Amino acid sequence: MLRHVVLFRRKPDVAQDAALESALAARMLALGARIPAITSWRFAKNEMDRPICWDYVLESEVADAQALDDYLFHPLHQALVADLKPYFEWAAADYTV
Repeated sequence: MLRHVVLFRRKPDVAQDAALESALAARMLALGARIPAITSWRFAKNEMDRPICWDYVLESEVADAQALDDYLFHPLHQALVADLKPYFEWAAADYTV
């Protein structure tokens, strides 16, 4: 089993837009149920106002490296990435659980 963790934050030059963030968060929450390779999916907004914190966290699990590729290259995931790119930056890590 692999865990895929992604931290997201608004790009420094992007103004806060609650409607945009709400719409993107809704899409992110729904994505986990729409991609068969995903076995576990959690997405949440950061609750602490500290400079070191990112705005959102995603934790997902897949069976193996092939399932991770199936998820990462799935058209729904690719579409969301394209929509997030202008507004957010992210960092990711993958590890065995």
